[in-house]
Amino acid sequence: MLGFYDYTTVLTYLSLLSACTGIVLSLAGQGHPYMACFCLLFCGFCDAFDGTVARSKKNRTDDEKAFGIQLDSLCDVISFGVFPAFLCYCLGTDGAFGLIFMAMYATCAVIRLAFFNVLEAKRQQTEGGATKTYRGLPVTSISFILPLTFWLLDLMFSMAAAVALAIPFFMTMGLAPADRFFRPSRVMA
Repeated sequence: MLGFYDYTTVLTYLSLLSACTGIVLSLAGQGHPYMACFCLLFCGFCDAFDGTVARSKKNRTDDEKAFGIQLDSLCDVISFGVFPAFLCYCLGTDGAFGLIFMAMYATCAVIRLAFFNVLEAKRQQTEGGATKTYRGLPVTSISFILPLTFWLLDLMFSMAAAVALAIPFFMTMGLAPADRFFRPSRVMA
């Protein structure tokens, strides 16, 4: 059997499954962007803790460590490179511009992950443990930024619609006397 199967890789596999589910949810029929955004958030949650879980196993072999690093990086390409690009396409970044954006985002995510892998391999040759500093914006930050942006924009549009519906109601209902809010200091003729 290929690979290493123990608890240290479970979160990475869950992240991959969540990303695949999110891609299907975002592209199936009309699409379900809310559910897909939850899948992206879950990918970010899994990635936030997969390294901590992996380092908790003290007797890992060098092959298990190397396998875990490669597995995490490959799953991150899907979870934080391909999946967000498809989700943005589903959310309306479509047409020629959308395809260019998807290709550029996925390419930048792969470059970022490859660059991080090179730096991490060099760092691990000289020291162990988790990275103490981070250079640049992590590719995994999309798991928080994209859902938050989508939900806030949706909330703003919902609030704008509610305000637009409420203003005529309050204008016509006369809930408070007009002179309480508007007292002209002098009458203009």
